[in-house]
Formats: sequence, structure tokens, C-alpha cells
Amino acid sequence: MTNKKLILILALGAVASIVLYMLYDLNPAIFFYQIPSRAKRVAAIVIVGVAIAVSTVIFQTIVKNRILTPSIMGLDSVYVFIQTSMIFFGGASSAILLNSKANYFVSMVLLVIFTLFVFKFLFKFTKNNVFLLLLIGIILGTLFGNLATFMQMMISPEDFLILQNNLFGSFSAVDESLLWITGIIVLVSILFVLKDFNSLDVMSLGRDHAMNLGVNYDRKVSQLLVIIAVLVSAATALVGPMMFLGLLVVNIAHEVFSTYRHVYLIIGSAMISIITLVFGQMIIQFMFDGGVELSIIINLVGGLYFIYLMLRRSKI
Repeated sequence: MTNKKLILILALGAVASIVLYMLYDLNPAIFFYQIPSRAKRVAAIVIVGVAIAVSTVIFQTIVKNRILTPSIMGLDSVYVFIQTSMIFFGGASSAILLNSKANYFVSMVLLVIFTLFVFKFLFKFTKNNVFLLLLIGIILGTLFGNLATFMQMMISPEDFLILQNNLFGSFSAVDESLLWITGIIVLVSILFVLKDFNSLDVMSLGRDHAMNLGVNYDRKVSQLLVIIAVLVSAATALVGPMMFLGLLVVNIAHEVFSTYRHVYLIIGSAMISIITLVFGQMIIQFMFDGGVELSIIINLVGGLYFIYLMLRRSKI
């Protein structure tokens, strides 16, 4: 089956999953409440799914490894640290914490700064050594995670309960005004990526080959790192961390599409991400009655898949 047909099938699957979610188990008595509520969740799922899928494909092209993702490099731990710091220093009544827009922009700006600083430094320091990158990413994640845990032990139980609502990826309580902002940010970022499809194909060959073929490799990497930082930070600031989503959907896309062409990998990863999140949302909403956060299921499945990839890589 050709890649174009696979893209069409995945696109139809994404549309079908969204329609199924929108129409499943509707109550005529509260029909006019359920549809807008579900539509808001679907919009958040599409925006976040596309952002994480695109950023992960690009990141893996730069590091030339299918195990590493921005989240595994410690970005989610930084988000937890930022949210914990807001309550630790300002309390649950902190103006930034109570204002969803202020919280969104502060979190996003800090995440972008951290991502750009750390990734650029790490690439130069490790010279793209995959295992060294993974080790440093784990160390950074552990560092910020432990700092956040220490502060969580110091705050009151009431503040801790409020903090927990911000630490798990959820599409149930998304600010509608932030959807538009994040959607615009993701759309603009993807428009920049569209111009780099051919460059990404060449960059997957490695720095030396890319430069020999006329690509300004270092400049492209710097530009793409900015796009990665913006996409991941915007998605994380909107719904919270989903550590293994990118790893899961992008590796599935690589298995489905036996190609180096990023136009297929990026679109395919985005469609798989949407399908995964929609069905995940249906499971927690209709089977668990909203008692479990979607990020928990994603991290469980993605974590097991990550272990499988590591074990398979160790046998090669």
C-alpha cells in the first residue's frame, strides 16, 4: 500500500474517531451542553496532538534517534517544577496561578528558555552522543523532579491538592481562550516547518551529508530547535505534561511508513496522535467516568513501549 493511501486511511480514521466521540452516548436532555463541551476537548486534542507529533519527529531527526523526545529530556519535570514553585512561593492564592492566561504564558516562556538553553548546550557538549544525551536528560529530569518533590513536601495539604490539578495532562478543563492562542502558535510554527520538509529529508542523512548537499545545517538546527521549544511548551502549558505521547505515536508512524520522507512521517504522526488521544479520552470519560487522567494511560502505555524499544535496541 502506498504512503498516500496510508495517509488517507489515517485521516479518515482520525475523522471517524472524532465523530464517534462527539456522538457517542449523547443525552437528549443535555445535548446542547455536551456538544460544545466535547468540541472544546476535540479542539484541544487536535492542537496538542499535532504539536507533540510534529515536534517529536523534528527532534528525532536532529538527534538521529527514535528513542529520544523533548519530554524524555526533562521538559515535563521542568513544568512540574514551575507549577510547584508558583504555589510554594506564592501560595494557592498566587495571582499567576489563579489567572489561567498568566500561568500559561509564564509556563510557556520559562519552558521555551529552558529548552533552547539546554538543548543547544547539550548538542555542543555531547556532540549528539545519544546515550550521553539520554543520561543527561534523565539527570535533569530527576533534578527538577526532586526539587519539585521537596517543595511539595513543604506546602500545606490544601495547596498540594490544588497543585495536583495542574500536574496531570487533561483535556477536561481547558481554557477556551487559550485554545485560540495555542492554535495560532501551533499553526504558525507548522507553516515554518512546511518550508523545511525537503531540508529535513536531507538533514536525516547527517550533518556532513546535509552540508555537502547545500543545507546550512547549524542554522537549520537552531531554527528547528526554536520551533520544537515553542510547540512542546505551548502544548504542555495548555493541558499539562504527556511524557510518552510523542515517543509512542512517532515510532508507530515509522513502523507504518517505511520512508524517510518527512511529509509522510509528520502528517502520519499527527493523525496517529489524534486517534490515540481521542480514543484515550473516550476510555477515561466513558469507561472510568473521568476518574482517571488521560496522561496516566498515555504514560503507562508509552512507558512500556519505551522499555520495549530500549530492550530491542540493546539486542542490535
